[in-house]
Amino acid sequence: MAERQTISIIDYFEDMPDPRQQGKVLYPLAEIIVTSLCAIIGGAESYVEIEEFGEAKIDFLKQFLPFEHGIPSHDTFGIVFSSIDAKAFSERFIDWAQSLQKSIPGFVAIDGKTVRRSRDGAIPPVHIVSAWAGEQHMVIGQTKTGKKSNEITAIPELLSILTLQGAIITLDAMGCQKKIVKDIKAKKAEYVIAVKGNQKSLHEEIDTFFQAVASQTLSMSLPTCKTIDKEHGRIDVRTYMVTDQIEFLSQIDQWVGIQSIGCVIAEREENGVTSEHTRYFISSLPADPYLLAKAARGHWAIENSLHWVMDVVFRDDECRIRKKNGPANFVTLKHITHNMLKSLPGNKSMRVRRKLAAWDDGFLISALKAQIA
Repeated sequence: MAERQTISIIDYFEDMPDPRQQGKVLYPLAEIIVTSLCAIIGGAESYVEIEEFGEAKIDFLKQFLPFEHGIPSHDTFGIVFSSIDAKAFSERFIDWAQSLQKSIPGFVAIDGKTVRRSRDGAIPPVHIVSAWAGEQHMVIGQTKTGKKSNEITAIPELLSILTLQGAIITLDAMGCQKKIVKDIKAKKAEYVIAVKGNQKSLHEEIDTFFQAVASQTLSMSLPTCKTIDKEHGRIDVRTYMVTDQIEFLSQIDQWVGIQSIGCVIAEREENGVTSEHTRYFISSLPADPYLLAKAARGHWAIENSLHWVMDVVFRDDECRIRKKNGPANFVTLKHITHNMLKSLPGNKSMRVRRKLAAWDDGFLISALKAQIA
């Protein structure tokens, strides 16, 4: 028999605790994980489809592991993924994802997404907080929380297990918390964080300052830049202003590392109607409007490049996996396969890449051997 090929990711799950009674186990955990990864890369969206993929590709799968007892039933896949510890599974994914990084991740957007159909009776749907390395186009970490409001506690947990030295962390207003800012600086990273009404006094002070500058009540010139985007029949003009003259902030000493505040005025013209929206930010970066623009646009990318892909390509919001740890572990599998597919060269869409993985065994092997620059 030819020597089996190796997949480096298997090594990261070798010590994964298996909740099953070991004397009764026919299907090793590694075989279940590898089958699931291959199936999801190739388009599977349920345990039934994973079983069907495995049966159709058993000879392909035997290139990597023995599969002495064949492919487990969809019930076995469901029992295993609903039972294995979601945190332990996610931590091993993070170890693997960080092993792929060849450079400092640059801008890292942290944001949450609810898996809408994962509600199980009175148990609320699973909410996953993810860390997205925008320049590398990959998920570098995630953690599960019960609901969106729990992001405040989930974000520090995620920060604690990521290597972030030198990165710039971007967060929406939910993450505008003194403890989170402190944790980011403790990781030797920088931050750009949106400010809204949940930090009432901070928001009011920043709003008053920029309103005074706009009305020329306060006579000063701020570093400014502007971007113009035209697409789909609309025109978006964004004006970015920053300042490092922030001594007026009443709680400045409580926001560790803060160096500047920023304002983004977004004007949109669509179908002859013009609307305007203003957003504010705090940052540990110098007062550079171009950095603010890059950080703000980079954070929006987690919606377009990750959350949208999870919904439209991986059909997250239609996934009916609900039991116990199943929803969170299935998201982890999708994030792994997302990174694997993104590792491949070329500009093919994720949808096309998934189809190629189902059709072309060579393409699938390339994805399994992910190496992200």
